[in-house]
Amino acid sequence: MPGITLGDTVPNLEVETTHDKFKLHDYFSNSWTVLFSHPGDFTPVCTTELGAMAKYANEFEKRGVKLLGLSCDDIQSHKDWIKDIEAFTPGSKVKYPIIADPNKEIIPQLNMIDPIENGPSRALHIVGPDSKIKLSFLYPSTTGRNMDEVLRALDSLLIASKYKNKIATPVNWKSDEPVVISPAVSDEEANKIFPQGFKTADLPSKKGYLRVADVS
Repeated sequence: MPGITLGDTVPNLEVETTHDKFKLHDYFSNSWTVLFSHPGDFTPVCTTELGAMAKYANEFEKRGVKLLGLSCDDIQSHKDWIKDIEAFTPGSKVKYPIIADPNKEIIPQLNMIDPIENGPSRALHIVGPDSKIKLSFLYPSTTGRNMDEVLRALDSLLIASKYKNKIATPVNWKSDEPVVISPAVSDEEANKIFPQGFKTADLPSKKGYLRVADVS
């Protein structure tokens, strides 16, 4: 997939949104951000997704994470669309800003392009306070996002960052479950990070590389 990707800095574009104009780096500063794109307003899957984002807003807020949408239409269209979004998903209020990109100039700069349909995609970047992309999802037009997976992946990034990437999260991990210790961390250092101790899996290879620690 061409363009910016994991570890790259998001370009500091000035964007017009349903709230106001701002530079992206100003919005990203001092917090994590979930930036998610949509091909256009008044489309069925996207309408369900923006409603779900609004409904999950409290979960993101609890984690100190901002939301920022993008759709390839103008501000007035966005504002009209929000009425449909909130009506379809009862109890949702779209309080996060949505970027306008009617000329489709912003979306390629953020690498939110569907290579199959050769146009705007339903993509999602999780951006750190340093304005760098930490994780990306790219969905085909036929598949809606799973919000629980977005939150799960976000929680994984947040806890890895807390431990300076010296831990990782295993398959199907959830936020109240143990993590694994990076192979780059010695047992001595691991004991300092986890004074409560850790467990080393007894595997046939006897290599001792799979170490599990409780962080709850």
